[in-house]
Amino acid sequence: MLGKLLAGSKTLEHEILLRKAVLKIPSSNFGVFSLYKYPAKFIPQVPAFVMENYAKKGMKVFDPFAGFGTVGYTAKVYGLEYELWDLNPLLEYFHSLCEIEPKPLDKSLVDKIKAHSQEFIPDWSNLEYWHPVEFISLLSKAWGFYHQATDEYTKKLLLVPLLKLTKYFSYADEKVHKLYKSKYAKEKVERLLKEDYKALFYSLLEKELGNLEQRLKEYQSLNPKKVHCKVKAGVDVLEEDLEEPVNILITSPPYLQAQEYIRTTKLELFWLGFKEDYIRSLAKKEIPYRDVPKVEIFSDTYHTYRTLIEEKHLLELYDNYFFAILSVFERLSKKVLDYMFIFVGPAKIRGQRIPIHRIVVEHMEGKGDWVHEKTYIDKIVSRVMFSTEKNPATGIEDQRMDKEYLVVLKRR
Repeated sequence: MLGKLLAGSKTLEHEILLRKAVLKIPSSNFGVFSLYKYPAKFIPQVPAFVMENYAKKGMKVFDPFAGFGTVGYTAKVYGLEYELWDLNPLLEYFHSLCEIEPKPLDKSLVDKIKAHSQEFIPDWSNLEYWHPVEFISLLSKAWGFYHQATDEYTKKLLLVPLLKLTKYFSYADEKVHKLYKSKYAKEKVERLLKEDYKALFYSLLEKELGNLEQRLKEYQSLNPKKVHCKVKAGVDVLEEDLEEPVNILITSPPYLQAQEYIRTTKLELFWLGFKEDYIRSLAKKEIPYRDVPKVEIFSDTYHTYRTLIEEKHLLELYDNYFFAILSVFERLSKKVLDYMFIFVGPAKIRGQRIPIHRIVVEHMEGKGDWVHEKTYIDKIVSRVMFSTEKNPATGIEDQRMDKEYLVVLKRR
């Protein structure tokens, strides 16, 4: 049965290398597209490919799982109106970077931060678990300057450099896409404490500000347009509804047992001033780690793979995941006029790869309003996430995902 399902669903699948399919964006690291290591971030060529080949002037694009905001940055380059949603409040902060035009850097900015005396201390019970006391004193003055700054341009300019340095001057492993206290990070802190860490902090801050200025100039070289946009950060996609129709939905939902993005970025959220209770409330809304109402799923593939899962908690996670994302796509699609583009990878449950893309296609076609036009199979040619020989949680050999799928659904 499983073999028949897989064989019968491949006829509309086409291999592509999306990184090479778009000439307008020089690389995935260009401009603002890789300013910060946000987990599971779109490469810009994914939305750019859609906008070049399917969008028309005057259309509006929409991403309900916007994350870092790549769809928005890209839409500006193509002169398209857009709307972005995400549960994580960081979206609003990161999005603001594509709205500013770089000005000559204030050469005295770092000196002003050095001289600033008023501190900002995050409302976080685990603060000293993630930062040695010496670093808290250093960081709190820099963040005190940020929070008390009245010039919005300065605040936007300081955002990413401060976030990067706050992660570096902590027990968090900045090489890993999650908040993780590794052996490497502990050794890093011990080494920094033996150095002139204050001088290093300000030197790195100056370097990061210069890097940001260059990245902003690169992005401006793409000639981004001033277009109407709507950004909703800190919203629950299972509860939110579109107020107006959109032409194209393009998004990448979490991949089954994906990183909990709120937990991953809570260090950043605390230093930005968010309260512990609020951050906890956001974490409880993450897919698939929340209970969601059961929905009927029109997918033989979903039901077949479900029979392969024996452990009760993994079965609940599997069900919650598909109940959540399919109900979201079904509800939001009612106000999508032309196309839905859904970018997903075959994530694993206990070593079994789940073809999320096929389950999405079967369900949406089964509802009757959408037809599967094509699925592009994109080979993953590089990744910045760490890799291990075995998954530390399961002891099972860790084989990284090597392909992702861009599903194209067209309204009937």
